[in-house]
Amino acid sequence: MTRPTAAAQGGGTFLKTATALQTLTLFFQSVTAGLLLTSSHGYLMHDIGSKVMYAAAMLYVLAAFLAWRPGGGSPRPVLYATGFLLLASAQVALGVAHVPSLHVPLGVVMFALSTLALARALDPRSLPRPAVRP
Repeated sequence: MTRPTAAAQGGGTFLKTATALQTLTLFFQSVTAGLLLTSSHGYLMHDIGSKVMYAAAMLYVLAAFLAWRPGGGSPRPVLYATGFLLLASAQVALGVAHVPSLHVPLGVVMFALSTLALARALDPRSLPRPAVRP
């Protein structure tokens, strides 16, 4: 059994942190979406939260790339993070266009996917491993 390199472990910690931050920002967005219905402050909080959520999605891409490159592990987390950033872009566009019939369900899907990514990142069996070279 091969132990992960120090760089891979550090990248894994950053990836876990970025995934947790993304998941928390998505949860915050769901709370502020509910506040839109009941409070005059809901819109401002949801608007600010959308910018933080998008920044967290970009941070997730960076963390996935940094976890992948030094250890030479699988690029799969980078693909997941990039796909998530594309979903976040669509989510922002739908919110700006005021299309709640697609914006709300996509938000639910994004929260579910981010929660699954966080569970996977926190699983000790999913530590980044160096690529096996022949």
